[in-house]
Amino acid sequence: MGSAEAAADPAVAEAARSLGEAIARTDSVLLTGATTGVIHLVGKTAQDAGAFHIGISPGENQKEHAETFGLPMDACDAVIYTGFGLKGRNVVLVRSCDVVIFIAGSIGSLNEFTIAYDEGKVIGCLTGTGGVADEIERISQTFRKQTRSRIFYDADPGRLIGACLDALAEKPSAPLPINTRG
Repeated sequence: MGSAEAAADPAVAEAARSLGEAIARTDSVLLTGATTGVIHLVGKTAQDAGAFHIGISPGENQKEHAETFGLPMDACDAVIYTGFGLKGRNVVLVRSCDVVIFIAGSIGSLNEFTIAYDEGKVIGCLTGTGGVADEIERISQTFRKQTRSRIFYDADPGRLIGACLDALAEKPSAPLPINTRG
């Protein structure tokens, strides 16, 4: 989850490529919002490195995906068309994920975070990328709520993915402390 805006900052673009490569090394299936910007860069990099990438589209078909929403088709191995628009797509996307990773991000990513947090997901924040990824710690402390979510923060994509997958393997059903720094 993260910014659909282009990665104008070279450091964020590099972080996106590193995140895509780290995901591919885990043999995980990558789900994204089949969108543009930083998320497209993560998805395309992961796909090129061998990950299977499923896009969850806000459109009801390929034409609406591409023409109405202006979203690319070149980074996904498969696309699921929800027809639910952007916010409805976010619910389907987040609920379909075991681990939710944030890189940069704006209001749409904040929406995805609140869904993931309420759903008790394992959440990872790639710090140093700006936006929601760097604000989740403050937000989750300010607006505390007991959930089963575990939140991890790290500037290193490989360590972040590793911590999240480890947490997924040992995830209990009872509420836990919400913040863990890597």
